Amino acid sequence: MLKELLIAALWSISPFGEAKVGIPYGMYQGINPYLVFVVCFAANVLVFPLMMFFLEYVNRHLVKWRFYKKSAVFVGQRAKKGSGNKIKQYGFLGVILFVMIPLPGTGVYAGSIAAYLFKMEKTKAFMANTIGIFLSSLIIWVATLMSLKGL
Repeated sequence: MLKELLIAALWSISPFGEAKVGIPYGMYQGINPYLVFVVCFAANVLVFPLMMFFLEYVNRHLVKWRFYKKSAVFVGQRAKKGSGNKIKQYGFLGVILFVMIPLPGTGVYAGSIAAYLFKMEKTKAFMANTIGIFLSSLIIWVATLMSLKGL
């Protein structure tokens, strides 16, 4: 059980799944649904401070390399394109809405990058991402619970 819970938490930290994959994985492994929700939500929330550290400190040094710079510009353009109108128009609420949509490419990674690119205050960006993660995790948790119950 501990191994499966750790894997669910790692999926929740991963940019390839976030809690959208971690929660269903843990629940389908038979772990207590409430424990899975809390662990995966907490793991997904940890992404924001890690992303901010990366964007503010590590990114500065890596951007000197041509390959990295090209990749970073591509990711930044995609984040702006996908979330730009919502964030410009709705600000705090726009980040919440963008992060909470349980679709690929709309999680805390993209929300963190978008908040950074639009120079949103860190505390507000953290709160918006956290609320968005909570709502997204809740949607996924309920949908998975319903599918396990056969509804």
